[in-house]
Amino acid sequence: MSAEKKQAPSVSRFYQAMKASGEEYGKNSPSPDVGDNDLIQGALDGDLDSFAGLMQRYERRAFWCAFHVLGEVEEARDVVQDAFLRVHRSLERFDFDRNFYTWLYRIVTNLSIDRLRKRKNEVTLTIDDERAAVVPDPTVLGSTPEEQMVCRERSWKVRKVLDSLPAAFRTVMALRDLHGLSCREIGPILDLTYATVRWRLHKARRLFRDAWERAEMEGGESQ
Repeated sequence: MSAEKKQAPSVSRFYQAMKASGEEYGKNSPSPDVGDNDLIQGALDGDLDSFAGLMQRYERRAFWCAFHVLGEVEEARDVVQDAFLRVHRSLERFDFDRNFYTWLYRIVTNLSIDRLRKRKNEVTLTIDDERAAVVPDPTVLGSTPEEQMVCRERSWKVRKVLDSLPAAFRTVMALRDLHGLSCREIGPILDLTYATVRWRLHKARRLFRDAWERAEMEGGESQ
């Protein structure tokens, strides 16, 4: 049995244990006044709830980071599980002068890119499959069924256009425009210079705009 297959159950067991602790801990969610470094120190001191608090704080954002790179819900979930396990194992080496979320994003992004590179063949989805794979963030859905439908439709279109971009540009654009990271924050995550991030972002936005306009024209012609 390979090392990867042996590791999978431990990843799942660890993650589920943290989730269970997080659900209990969620009844008393960490106050915004409790900083990441305080939670990290608590976790290093053996407090399981402190690490569960970190997971609760960043799990959602980590998922969307992975999803915007991979475009696959289950793969994104697997990446998040693996990422938090790696964080837990490496926590004692964490540099308290760094931002935790930048460190986490780097781990999530690298794991996502590794999975992307390992894909031997592109999976062709039907329109229905592709629509189902796009899970709009509930916080941005409209309040009425009609608004929710419009939001889902737009999310699907954005996802489809974003997927058409080369991975190098898609990742930078997702981190900047969907996750709100600055170009200076993205640089260390992707091991790129500030200037390279700015250039990729500029080109990614241009490619996205051109692809969006083509999709709009094709959509109008098909009606």
